[in-house]
Amino acid sequence: MKINRSLLLNWAIPVATLIAWEIFGRFDLLPHYLSVPSSIAAALWELAASGELFTALAASLYRVTLGFAIGAAAGVVAGLGAGLVRGVRNFFDPLVSFLFPIPKIAFFSIFLLLFGLGHASKISIIAFSVFFPVFVASRHAVQSINPILIWSAQNMGASPRTIFFRVIIPASAPELFSGLRIGLAHAFVILFAAELIGSKVGLADLISYGEDWVRFDLMFAGIFCFAVLGFVSDRILMRIRQRVLKGHLIGTEEQVLQ
Repeated sequence: MKINRSLLLNWAIPVATLIAWEIFGRFDLLPHYLSVPSSIAAALWELAASGELFTALAASLYRVTLGFAIGAAAGVVAGLGAGLVRGVRNFFDPLVSFLFPIPKIAFFSIFLLLFGLGHASKISIIAFSVFFPVFVASRHAVQSINPILIWSAQNMGASPRTIFFRVIIPASAPELFSGLRIGLAHAFVILFAAELIGSKVGLADLISYGEDWVRFDLMFAGIFCFAVLGFVSDRILMRIRQRVLKGHLIGTEEQVLQ
């Protein structure tokens, strides 16, 4: 059986770090708040056995999935519109330039007043946060298209609908996915902050509970679940990107590294 050397190198440092962490922790060479990996694994099992882990995962996954989907869809539509239509661009550009630098969690109190303490306030603040990076990437993607591609399609008699779906969307797709990936990272950051402020169910609540009751093993278990959820979501998005952009990647370094 042939061993993938690249895969071994990718896992070597994380595994070595975990082993060193466990050993140093066992010999009391680390601060008491750095729970060893075996204690964190035991805490995960404790949470799973009680059902709390799955309840928290379900709540967080629901919020981040729906919030990301709404924000991404709005950002793509508005960004493509701004890139193609001057009137749309003139409307959105000042708003985005003004609001984008502001930390989106600063608006959370407004969303709480509008939607209450339930899922809706978390989903809406996540969607609001995701919208901006996706909008900027979508707008720039359209305006970066080589105009020769559009002129060629027009000269061959292609309709505006055909140009949009067969030229503009495929040509802008690589940058669209870059914006979606950034938006996904924003979604998880805002999810954590929103759950800390106004939630009694979710992964952030588990982390907060562990900190409050000096159960650092539970705190790290929650952080680990957040990391896994974010990593899996990113890998799914990248797999979709790889499939959608299969033709774009031919002859590129990324194709060679796959």
